Amino acid sequence: MSNDVTLQHLTHMADVIWQWAETFMPRVLASLAVLVVGFIVASWIERALRRLLGGVGHVDPMLKPILGAAVRYAIVILTVIVALSQLGIQTASLLAVVGAAGLAVGLALQGTLSNIAAGIMLLWLRPFRIGDYIEVGGQSGTVEEIGLFNCRLRTFDGLFLFMPNSAIWNTPLKNDTRNGGRLLNVDVNLPATADLERARKTLIEVATKVPGVMSAPAPQTFLASLAGDALVLSLMVWTTAYDIGKVERAIVEGIRRALDALGDDFKPTQIVRTVPPDNDPSRFLGSDSMH
Repeated sequence: MSNDVTLQHLTHMADVIWQWAETFMPRVLASLAVLVVGFIVASWIERALRRLLGGVGHVDPMLKPILGAAVRYAIVILTVIVALSQLGIQTASLLAVVGAAGLAVGLALQGTLSNIAAGIMLLWLRPFRIGDYIEVGGQSGTVEEIGLFNCRLRTFDGLFLFMPNSAIWNTPLKNDTRNGGRLLNVDVNLPATADLERARKTLIEVATKVPGVMSAPAPQTFLASLAGDALVLSLMVWTTAYDIGKVERAIVEGIRRALDALGDDFKPTQIVRTVPPDNDPSRFLGSDSMH
């Protein structure tokens, strides 16, 4: 008798499972299909939009990755809602639950949300653009992409640099390529017996012959210091942010050759690029004409 009861229970359970499978399995399969297709379509549309925007000249390069990511996330959210509706879940009530859960998740992911907020502010204020060389938080590199969560940079030696937006937004930043001109200051140590005026004239002649040196403001030179057996001449020139490296190398090499040709009294003991301190009045030489 007990065996008959057990068999009846098993048969009843099998019928229930079969009825559930007949009712819900098509919905589950349809929901999975919607998710798979939705994620594939989202990725495809994001790539297609980036390629399309890449050929549009009047769209800011900073906005292109952001627009692609925003479209992708919007399609993913819509896909999830459609997939849940396939299972018979009321999305209206679900949104209220998701909103409450979203608040808890937002508190737990404050760092991630701060990256999004920082990314929006970077896009709004634009302290740098794609292709600018920046220094921030002890790191430096050329900006290759600005995203919702992070910025991608390439260091001067070709390394990949990943920086969260909040780390950039909350730290003082230097943009080496934003302004049109860059000041280059070179100090030249000479023997005290050198003819000062002749040395100054030689430095100016070298600077004016170097390609990339601006004629306005014109190159300037002055006696920075005089102590015992040595004098220090400072040469200040203006160039572009993209030419400053090659201009520095050309000036240092040109000064060495030109002074060596004048004789032993002009042989430099040191030629070095310097950055004047904040309280040095030479910082203001020629700077007014750059504004």
